[in-house]
Amino acid sequence: MSEALEFYPRLITPATPLRAVNTSGLIEISNVSKYFGKHKALDDITLTLKPGSVTVILGPSGSGKSTLLRAINHLERVDEGFIRIDGDYIGYRQKGDNLYELKEQEILKQRIGVGYVFQNFNLFPHLSVIENIIEAPLVHKIYSSRQQTIEVALSLLDTVGLRHKADAYPRHLSGGQQQRIAIARALALKPKVMLFDEPTSALDPELVGEVLDVIKNLSQSGVTLVVVTHEIGFAREVADQMIFMVDGQVVESGDAQTLLAHPRHQRTRNFLNKVL
Repeated sequence: MSEALEFYPRLITPATPLRAVNTSGLIEISNVSKYFGKHKALDDITLTLKPGSVTVILGPSGSGKSTLLRAINHLERVDEGFIRIDGDYIGYRQKGDNLYELKEQEILKQRIGVGYVFQNFNLFPHLSVIENIIEAPLVHKIYSSRQQTIEVALSLLDTVGLRHKADAYPRHLSGGQQQRIAIARALALKPKVMLFDEPTSALDPELVGEVLDVIKNLSQSGVTLVVVTHEIGFAREVADQMIFMVDGQVVESGDAQTLLAHPRHQRTRNFLNKVL
């Protein structure tokens, strides 16, 4: 069997030349569209997110924000276009001028470099905090030994202010604490990109700040962050780039401070007037 037949073929004619990019955490989204039946959830989106930058995605419910986030690490398979991180096609392998869809096991390996923090924590309830953090790094042999993995996990717990909860179980933690553990768990895989899907939406108002503070600190780490959120104060303080989406399209993007102060599109102005 030839190498090409080991993959699910998808012929793509890239809009830009196929090439390697010698950077860390560069995200290139090129002419991406995604359909759910007849509904076009993403409509010909093209964006470049610089390494180490913080991008905040805003928009009303159903605008495609979470779908775009999930497409970045192939949790959603796009129907048109492609996404690259540091020149590597997400979900595909290049052979000549064609791309072939990877098998699931290879996609899982690719996702190691792209951390994802969900709205609802997704911690394993039967595992302690420390066990939640070390499980994936041990499976993927990220560190040289179990002891080193545990030491890294404890250091990450220091980073999120929860080392004293190492032996606790998720049911014993507040929502804010669980989300901070979820962030530590994602960081344990040493990602170069971190994706946050409305990380504070499931939290009581008094717990929102503790999670946002962790993300603010992470914004100085050099990891590329992409955050879907309605927390405008956080966006104003941390974001380098802001993207506003409506009906699967990016209707406005640019410097966060400029977009917040002088939105050009009427839909952006209407949205900001409601949330500010």
